[in-house]
Amino acid sequence: MASLYPTIVFLFLFMFLGITSHGKAAPTYTSHYCDNTTSFTPNSTYQANIKTLLSSLSSNTNSSKNGFYNTTAGRDPNLVFGTFLCRGDVSANLCKKCVETASNDIARRCVTEKLGVIWYDECTVRYSDQNIFSIIREVPGMDNSSSVSIRGDKDRFDQLLSDIMKSLVNRAAYDYQSGKRFATGEVNFTSSQTLYSLVQCTPDLTDALCFRCLQSAIAELPMCCDGKQGGRVLLPSCNIRYDMFPFFSRNGTATIGLPSPSSPNSTKQGKRKNSFPIIIAIVAPVVTSLVLLALGLLFMRKRASKKYNALPEKNAVENVIGLESLQFNLSTIQAAVNNFSSNNKIGEGGFGEVYKGKLCNGQEIAVKRLSKSSNQGTEEFKNELALLTKLQHRNLVRLLGFCLDGEEKLLVYEYVPKKSLDFFLFDPETQGNLEWSARYRIIEGICRGLLYLHEDSRLRIIHRDLKASNILLDEDMNAKISDFGMARIFGVDQTQTNTRRIVGTYGYMAPEYAMHGQFSMKSDVFSFGVLVLEIISGKKNSSFYESEGGEDLLSYCWKQWRDGSPLEMMDPKLRTNYCRNEVVKCIHVGLLCVQEDPAKRPLMTKVVLMLDSNSVSLPQPQKPVYFLSSRNESSPPGAKGLEEVSVNEVSITEIEPR
Repeated sequence: MASLYPTIVFLFLFMFLGITSHGKAAPTYTSHYCDNTTSFTPNSTYQANIKTLLSSLSSNTNSSKNGFYNTTAGRDPNLVFGTFLCRGDVSANLCKKCVETASNDIARRCVTEKLGVIWYDECTVRYSDQNIFSIIREVPGMDNSSSVSIRGDKDRFDQLLSDIMKSLVNRAAYDYQSGKRFATGEVNFTSSQTLYSLVQCTPDLTDALCFRCLQSAIAELPMCCDGKQGGRVLLPSCNIRYDMFPFFSRNGTATIGLPSPSSPNSTKQGKRKNSFPIIIAIVAPVVTSLVLLALGLLFMRKRASKKYNALPEKNAVENVIGLESLQFNLSTIQAAVNNFSSNNKIGEGGFGEVYKGKLCNGQEIAVKRLSKSSNQGTEEFKNELALLTKLQHRNLVRLLGFCLDGEEKLLVYEYVPKKSLDFFLFDPETQGNLEWSARYRIIEGICRGLLYLHEDSRLRIIHRDLKASNILLDEDMNAKISDFGMARIFGVDQTQTNTRRIVGTYGYMAPEYAMHGQFSMKSDVFSFGVLVLEIISGKKNSSFYESEGGEDLLSYCWKQWRDGSPLEMMDPKLRTNYCRNEVVKCIHVGLLCVQEDPAKRPLMTKVVLMLDSNSVSLPQPQKPVYFLSSRNESSPPGAKGLEEVSVNEVSITEIEPR
């Protein structure tokens, strides 16, 4: 019996190690996303092409380069693009197993969607009906965090995480080896705790695109993982992760480290602290008092300066991990805009002035400069910086960076060359330059951008100041929503809220917001409806009554609709070249959006469906709210606390494109 004991122990250990080894080799599911805005018919050619594509991905893991592979299946209009990316440290066998598992899993989870992405710990598999090769994709995104909070000095932890992420991003984007855009790192947090971090991009991205994608992921960490021992952000083109245990293989990967807490500098600081009582005992009481007084004054001055420069909690630049990489030097911006020369000025509003500039690399930029005397502008700056670092969409203007230097507060945007929409709609010299096809594309672009803000971004954003002057147009006349200074973040399940501080532009504000301070996604929908009717008519809502016998635009459009002659409200310059069905449908949608009862207005998901489909039946609109006013009114009747309402007819239109 005694001789059997070692054998039994050996078999037990063998079985245990075998189970453990098998567990380590099994891929671990993390998250997935299926885009329900685009779908295919079951048993269609597109579905067959997806099946072929996923099979091709699974069978090509051995021939992949750097754990990455892309391919297509089928032909237009049923062409499917697909990729897989394995984590840089996993073995070829585990990569193959993960891709096979993920491919089967995504086919099961995304039943009829044309776009899908699935994340496992060891790999990512994607497919789409749009080209995704060598193109940065930052949405959709998923994030999660550890349930365990940081134990110890949180400020030190945040600083270590920021430092190591910055080093890893630079390595993955600019200093990668063997073609892998992958980097891992570790640093001692305490004597018994180590912080492990990982970043990775798809190898088909350029250096700059990889850097930008990873910075976008890092900017999400404070939202999902603040105060937690572990967290990750998963984007289609890149991913990041950190934790307090080695979740990646430390063999065969280039791991970087940072100085540990017990560095020579900290030892010197300890010696200074130990000698401090001796110094105090020697220094005369009068000198001590003067030193303390000076320190007190310095502290108060620094505190006042921080109060002026700081953003709200969790929006502060100091607290947003990785955001410092978006910060420009003041000298760089001054050189770009010729020291804020009047010749470079292209616009002005309540926030301050806007300047066109060019960076030393040749990139054109638009710089928004906060007016030092504008309290409203300070809040707008904080809000816009906090939001735009987290939003990426082709129908939103893109924030490139910012500058905080003393009293200078600057936002740096991509330069959009075709001015704003109001210039083309309301300027007598340019009204005839906007054909119906361009107007229809602009309506669709605004619609997609607003849908992203309301439903598809990682935050639910209510814009609150959607108007023609806040729609910028690029070289191809694609619409880009701008000016997020008045926007508000909603919770996932939040539908509306109230405010005493009503902001926006009269003529675009929903009645429940203007009169009672209630705003929601439906108040943005109302503004969108006004915009649609303005685009079709070429007239401003709030100034329409001047030329139409006392009626406002909404009432006039409703009257023409009710009388069965909706095309009478069209811009006369469009009446020789337009698609009747498109125009009537847009008028119908616009009237549905400006109904007085918010519950009867469609959500943007429904609006997209109405515009994209010819088979969806649209309900009959009800009479819109009446906006009779006089030219000198700056706020709607009965509204209280309208601190930041601008009148539509005096909105500033940029002299030059921005």
